[in-house]
Amino acid sequence: MSSSNHDDPMKDNQIKRSAEAKTVRKIVAIVLAVVITVIAVVGITGYVYISSALEPVDPDDTTKEKVEIPIGSSVSQIASILEEQNVIKDSRVFRFYVKFKNESGFQAGEYSFTQAMTPEDLIEALKTGKVVKDPLLTVTIPEGKTIEQIADIYSKKTSIKKEEFMKQVNDPEYIESLIEKHPLILSEAILDPEIRTPLEGYLFAATYDFYEEDPSVKTIVEKMINKTEKVLEPYIANMKDRGLSVHEGVTMASLVENEAKTKADRQKIAEVFYNRLEEGMPLQTDPTVLYALGEHKDRVLYEDLEVESPYNTYHVKDLPIGPISNFAENAVEATVNPTDSNNLYFLAASDGTIYYSETLDEHNRKKNKYIN
Repeated sequence: MSSSNHDDPMKDNQIKRSAEAKTVRKIVAIVLAVVITVIAVVGITGYVYISSALEPVDPDDTTKEKVEIPIGSSVSQIASILEEQNVIKDSRVFRFYVKFKNESGFQAGEYSFTQAMTPEDLIEALKTGKVVKDPLLTVTIPEGKTIEQIADIYSKKTSIKKEEFMKQVNDPEYIESLIEKHPLILSEAILDPEIRTPLEGYLFAATYDFYEEDPSVKTIVEKMINKTEKVLEPYIANMKDRGLSVHEGVTMASLVENEAKTKADRQKIAEVFYNRLEEGMPLQTDPTVLYALGEHKDRVLYEDLEVESPYNTYHVKDLPIGPISNFAENAVEATVNPTDSNNLYFLAASDGTIYYSETLDEHNRKKNKYIN
């Protein structure tokens, strides 16, 4: 009998070649995928870097710096001078931007530039020989103001209606975009449905210069949040050391702002608040009652203390759900650096003096002496 089970060398070679071809195709596909990914990542990273490099060094810093541009300076030399003076972020990007825009005819001279200027502002100034643009609008936002009060101030200084301002700062999509843009200070905590206005407390008290007559609400808000971020950044690590999130730190700073005016008293009151939280006691601070009521009153009545609100610190045994106003920087300092004490109570006399106590008995004695 003969057997037909002999191996077919040709068939084996075909199978082998087919397997090798598959392997080669897989390797080529993987290499292509890696190359495309690398190109995409480099492209995106480059775009992000260039976009960032073309933004002002600090949109809020309008301090004028003298910058000398010598006669005969090339664009490359001018770009280097501007980077050295910290007026632009990257001299190469600025140089390429000038070339891309086909700009030329820059004039020598002594300029006054600010870190708030955009590349367009700088190019325009260098072409015309103009020193620096004067602000077309200056608005001062005091400490201890709510967003409604801030909206009111801008409505008097610009053509923006208060309702328009409030609508923008309550727009969920807009708030989400700000959280993405400012993750250092803004978090999902501000989206809690019980929070009255998400950006309450995050629009810093300062004087703002605008280089357009009628800035949009978004331009205003962005400028104010940039300022808040700049002020808060040095204190964030200290907040975390105290077990506070940025949102809680900002909330505490707003309470301290509303309870005292001097730095020393703010530090003492911050410690009283921490001591009460540690003891599981409600903070019982009247400004939170007024915020919960949504009105200003010269005197908080006993019936007011009953208002059920996550802002009312007679009602909740913790920090309120969010800030009740903006604040000065020394209120933030007090929040992270309170004066060490065992005080659990304080009261303000009619002359503005604040008295502190460790016990309720001592507190009541001082109340009878200085208040009643």
